[in-house]
Amino acid sequence: MMQPGRNQTTISEFLLLGLSNQPEEQKLLFVLFLGMYLVTVVGNGLIILAIGLDSYLHTPMYLFLANLSFADISSISTSVPKMLMNIHTKSQSISYESCITQMYFVIMFVAIDNFLLGVMAYDRFVAICHPLNYKTIMQPRICIFLTVIPWVFSNIVAMTHTLLLLRLIFCDSHTLPHFFCDLALLLKLSCSDTMINELVLFIVGLLVIIIPFALILFSYIYIVRAVLRNSSTEGKWKAFSTCGSHLTVVLLFYGTIIGIYFFPSSAHRDDRDKIGAVMFTVVTPMMNPFIYSLKNKDMKGALRKLISRKVFLLLMP
Repeated sequence: MMQPGRNQTTISEFLLLGLSNQPEEQKLLFVLFLGMYLVTVVGNGLIILAIGLDSYLHTPMYLFLANLSFADISSISTSVPKMLMNIHTKSQSISYESCITQMYFVIMFVAIDNFLLGVMAYDRFVAICHPLNYKTIMQPRICIFLTVIPWVFSNIVAMTHTLLLLRLIFCDSHTLPHFFCDLALLLKLSCSDTMINELVLFIVGLLVIIIPFALILFSYIYIVRAVLRNSSTEGKWKAFSTCGSHLTVVLLFYGTIIGIYFFPSSAHRDDRDKIGAVMFTVVTPMMNPFIYSLKNKDMKGALRKLISRKVFLLLMP
């Protein structure tokens, strides 16, 4: 739908084409993504509840994990419910305001995941390389600071892109070949000069990836050095087991970036971008609870106690 302006037309809504334009595939996509959404919300919700209710897990590592789980629930909730609603109602439209809002939160939560993974790597570095000073270094004030900083930086990143996008004019085309409002695709649709937007997107995007990745890389270099200096086999295993879950999530997250965006693919670019978006906004948030619950003994114990408590309450008369 177009609204007449003084010298040009501006768009009041966009059309989201989704993951497929084949009618026979819509039911399958609906069931698949509804299932993944429910698994993500329940899985991450259980992790937050387990951490909140078990005082043994009131440590910096699990504080950061609870934030990651909340960010994952929020991340998938910005795009999948709208996609499911569009499939159910057979409507592809999203208003201009809703599209910009959705884009803001998608950027914010993907950036938060990045920063939190960096903070969690630093926490493991302190725990393994400076175990005697861990409580002194990771005191509550520092933990709160390290928790707040990813949210502040991510909001700044999302706000920067949003404010730059709001100055653009969208003319004739209003079709997005995606299941949510992606910044790069919105820039392609604009009939304004997007050079500044694209430059900021490249520089800020690079910083959002490189800064946490550098922190993770250096943290694990020092962790490996510290572990190898430990002569005890049991000590080595214990050290690696404490960061095994985090390392698995890091490999999944950055492995997706490398596999989708750095290696050449025979797939069409639009398909490649959709696969990358599904991995970041759906698959990774869904996998995190399984990774942390399967590889972490303390988390398994806390989840077991939480589920037992819920079953007990349900069976009570």
